Amino acid sequence: MPISKITVCLGLVTCAAIAAAQAPSPTSYTVTQAGGTPGAQTTIYRSGSKALTVIFMPAQGATPATKTYSLYDLAAGKNWTWNPADKQAGCSAGRFSGDWGDPFAMTAELNASVAKGELKPGGTAIMNGIPTQILTGTDHDSGAAEKIWFDSKDGLVVRADAAMPGAQPMTFANVTKLSLAPPPMSILNLPPICAGVEPAPTPEEKFADETGDSGSNYASAWNGPGSAKTCQVILKAVDAKTMAPIPHIQVAIDTTYNQNDPNPPHYTYGVGNDGRMTFAGGGLHEITNTAHNGVVLLNNLPPYFNLDVNVVEQPGRANTSGLVYRQCFAPKQVLLWVIKDRGKPNESSDVLWVKSGKNAAP
Repeated sequence: MPISKITVCLGLVTCAAIAAAQAPSPTSYTVTQAGGTPGAQTTIYRSGSKALTVIFMPAQGATPATKTYSLYDLAAGKNWTWNPADKQAGCSAGRFSGDWGDPFAMTAELNASVAKGELKPGGTAIMNGIPTQILTGTDHDSGAAEKIWFDSKDGLVVRADAAMPGAQPMTFANVTKLSLAPPPMSILNLPPICAGVEPAPTPEEKFADETGDSGSNYASAWNGPGSAKTCQVILKAVDAKTMAPIPHIQVAIDTTYNQNDPNPPHYTYGVGNDGRMTFAGGGLHEITNTAHNGVVLLNNLPPYFNLDVNVVEQPGRANTSGLVYRQCFAPKQVLLWVIKDRGKPNESSDVLWVKSGKNAAP
């Protein structure tokens, strides 16, 4: 006699939960959740790749009530946050990845608990006006007793309570309203206070702007650890964006620097009126005699080393130094010392290993 699907799924209720958890989550909805503080609530509006969360906190003593808005661009991984009542704070922008607060995300965790047998059918109930199926059990890792009210029709955890042994239950989700109709698109637009506000560029975006190449072709030389692989390094000093070589440079290096030395070396520098520098301290020594048209060959480098590059020009403010970590993506590896806004008050530099692309050729 064949085994029934009901037996395999440990009951109709659990089967329904698994089926709903495996179905695609809706991408248009309005969900309101009660917060942990009495009177607090969070409303989440979503339409496709745009989502808005509005968190309301009631007044507490002398602290007035607040309403904080966060708009998410799910495709771009960007978010903006503002409080309309606090003009002084303005609008802040950031980046995110993974779960941004989607109320339907908890269904995946429920699915995993059901599959492990940690949650079993426990009846049905109307919770906040929403028909739900009850699942109860114990979390295998923490030992917490769990009780879930699950809307299997829409695939949403309406309420989730958990209690550690001997402790009072804590509520981790409490949906009070649900609508699967698309919210008005007007509320998913950035307000004027956020006009022109963008999150800080990612490293790849910054590298692309500096080099005019794909940012994925570069890695920061400031980031460790150094690679176990060794390579011959070709150091090139260039202007940002144009990547034009900077011919008149000084280069100094200390390959003996030890990060674990309790008494690190003290470096001293001098600069003349012509913009040339002197270098002293530790194992720091100048190797400018090997430079040609802004290019220097570096051999036998350790996993990390101190490197100084000075653009010889009055008043000599293009000197940059720092701890560089060796990265070898090829037997002959290009290291770019990129000078940004050369000769201007906001002059700065970046040091990049070239992994591939148009600047990888030695």
